[in-house]
Amino acid sequence: MNEKGFGENLPLPVLPVRPRDAHKGRFGTVLIVGGSLGMSGAAGLAGLAALRGGAGLVRVATPAPVLAIVASYERSYTTIPLEADKHGRISLRAFERVMEAALEADWIALGPGLGRSFGLSRLVTRVYSELSKPLVLDADGLNALARENGQLPRPGGPRVLTPHPGEFRRLVGPSGDTRRPIEERWQLARQQAAKWGVVLVYKGHPTLVTDGTRCYFNTTGNPGMATGGSGDVLTGLIAALGAQGLEPFAAAQLAVYLHGLAGDLAAAELSEEAMIASDLIDYLPRAFQEYRKVLSGGQESSR
Repeated sequence: MNEKGFGENLPLPVLPVRPRDAHKGRFGTVLIVGGSLGMSGAAGLAGLAALRGGAGLVRVATPAPVLAIVASYERSYTTIPLEADKHGRISLRAFERVMEAALEADWIALGPGLGRSFGLSRLVTRVYSELSKPLVLDADGLNALARENGQLPRPGGPRVLTPHPGEFRRLVGPSGDTRRPIEERWQLARQQAAKWGVVLVYKGHPTLVTDGTRCYFNTTGNPGMATGGSGDVLTGLIAALGAQGLEPFAAAQLAVYLHGLAGDLAAAELSEEAMIASDLIDYLPRAFQEYRKVLSGGQESSR
C-alpha cells in the first residue's frame, strides 16, 4: 500500500516458529508498570495481553493498595508491590524498585492506568532517560513526558511511543493540532520519530508506525476497537513481541497488525458495538493463527 507519498508499505516481520526444546526463558520477560486506585484494570489488561502475545514471563508492578485487585485478574503473571502516594498512585519513592525490576526484564511497558501527578512525571522522565532496556510508553506514561516546548528527554535506550492524536498533540505542541490534515500529521510524526530517536505508533485508521526512516501503515482494525483498554492491550502486545526477539520497529509493526486483526475477528462474531478490550485478548490466538497463514501464503491480509 502507498499512503500518499510515504512509499511502498513494508512486509510483515517474521516471528520465528518455536523450537520443540524451547523453555520460557527463551521468550523473554516483560515488566508492566502501571495501575492506580480506580484504574487497576489497565495494568491487568496489559499484563494479560503480554501473556497472550507470547512472552515467557510477565510481571506487573503496581501500587501496593491495588496489588490484590491486579493479581486477581490473572494467575499466570506475577506481581510486584510499589510504594504508593496518598491517592493510590505509584510514588516517586518507588523509582529504585521500578529500576531493579526493569533490569530483570527484557522489555518494559510503562503507562497503563498510571494516573497523573508531579511525582509520576518525574519518575517516568527518569525511567525514560536512565533505563537502557527497551521501553514502550502509552497513556499517562506519554502524558508524563509532555512538555510545553515539545521537547522530550534523551532516551536511555530503545523506545516505542504509542500516542493517539490527542496525546501526540500534547507531546509536540500546537503543530500536532488534530484539525490539521492527516497527511501533515503523518509527516510530522515521521519527523518527530527521527528527532526523538524513537519508534512512533501514531494511532488511527490507518495506524502509522515509523522510526523516521521506515513507515508502515496498518489497515487491520475497526471502530469497535475505540473502547477503553484497547491501548493497554496494544502496549502489552508490543512488549511481548519485543521480548521474543523482534527489534522495536518490527515489534510495533506486528503488534498493531495482530491487535487490529484480533479486533476484526472479534467484530465478525460479536459486532463492533458490543466489543470490549478483553475481547481483543480473547481473539489474539486466532489472530496469530491467521498471521501464520498469511506468512505461508506470502500475502498480507487486512481481513
